Amino acid sequence: MDSKTFEGRVVLITGGGGGLGAPFARRFAAGGATLALVGKTAEPLERAAATLPDGTACRTFTSDVTDLRQISATIEEVISAFGRLDVLINSAARVVQGTVEEISLDHYRDMMSVYVDGVFYTCRAALPHLRANRGCIINIGSVSGLRGDWGQAAYNAAQGAITGLTNGMALDHGHEVRVNAVQVGAAIVNDLTEAAFAPGSPIAEAWSARIPLGRVARPDDVVDVVTFLASDEARYLNGVHIPVDGGLTASNGQPSLPAILGDVVLK
Repeated sequence: MDSKTFEGRVVLITGGGGGLGAPFARRFAAGGATLALVGKTAEPLERAAATLPDGTACRTFTSDVTDLRQISATIEEVISAFGRLDVLINSAARVVQGTVEEISLDHYRDMMSVYVDGVFYTCRAALPHLRANRGCIINIGSVSGLRGDWGQAAYNAAQGAITGLTNGMALDHGHEVRVNAVQVGAAIVNDLTEAAFAPGSPIAEAWSARIPLGRVARPDDVVDVVTFLASDEARYLNGVHIPVDGGLTASNGQPSLPAILGDVVLK
């Protein structure tokens, strides 16, 4: 990516202090972007901002994406501070496992608020400003919005909503604002999961055996796709869902017979 790819553009990242928020911020900063990092608590945002190159134009904004008034006011603060908005990255996250019978209603509502209300509200508040600059929206979803998971029905529902919302917005607003989604695989190494996915660990071995590329994802694997979608090189992409999962969702779910049967030839 050229150091001037995003020069003059303002990029707003929700979940800006999260596992992917900081890597997103660093890459956009390397491309010359001005950054608005939004999150529910100040400390993670400040840590993320501290990792940016010297001289990066960046401000942090404490706000709750599940509150329409809060996030609307925050976006107005961003416009007041920087004068424009070009790219919105919706990456606020909340994951709680559980079947329909097991998950608490509080956890269910919490996830739906972050993934459904949060994305909807932030897009609603940002659209007029993005429209002024023919900007773009990139929703950070999950392959769990494309396929089902054992024991994660509520999470599947929340992620499925992001998939549907992306499609609808791409139709309604694509003539002025491009709307796309990056569907991240469940296995990704970040600050929170580094120990669990350490080489040789049971979790790392299980996922690596399942993923066609043979390894779990790293933040840069996702960051590269997101910055591509935000760039002019993706100018004709609208309503696309890119699974960044090493080929996991390429499977139809059947077991690998060669792995089971070895050299046995089926006739």
